[in-house]
Amino acid sequence: MFRHSASYRRIAAHLRRGGLIAYPTESCYGLGCDPDNSSAVQRLLKLKQRPQHKGLILIAALYRQVARYLQPLTSAQQQQLEIAGAQAITYLMPAVHSTPRWLRGGHDTLAVRLTAHRQAAQLCRGVNSALVSTSANRSGQRPAKTYAQCLRLFGKRVWVLPGRVGKRKKPSTISMWADGRIVRK
Repeated sequence: MFRHSASYRRIAAHLRRGGLIAYPTESCYGLGCDPDNSSAVQRLLKLKQRPQHKGLILIAALYRQVARYLQPLTSAQQQQLEIAGAQAITYLMPAVHSTPRWLRGGHDTLAVRLTAHRQAAQLCRGVNSALVSTSANRSGQRPAKTYAQCLRLFGKRVWVLPGRVGKRKKPSTISMWADGRIVRK
């Protein structure tokens, strides 16, 4: 995606200021922001026309980027989460009480994926943070698959990052962490 750390510093600063970004993921462009910035999350939800009670997904490159939002995991569970990311599985995981409602929605769980998409993982490493990751679209419409589609859809309201989406045809599978029950295939 980017070759220089200065580019990631600019993106990280944009996110800290409450900016929104669009970036390639496994099956489509994702729309994201700093998960700790409530005003950025509210702007993202408004832009998508998505109700807050549904909750949001966080992607990360490393477990440590999401650890503070979740009940502690053993080393074996952390490894399971990494393996699931390679298969584009998002887990609904038990959240710590301090995890903001703007991320969890009306749930006691938080949707988390350790992404194996090279550019999305590189982005999380580059900004040293997990990111909100929801499909780059308005609720109920098809997600954007290209840089140009994102520019047409969001204009200057979102910083669209160049790159290629992965080869997956469908969004990530969502499963319950506790029992593996599939919520979205």
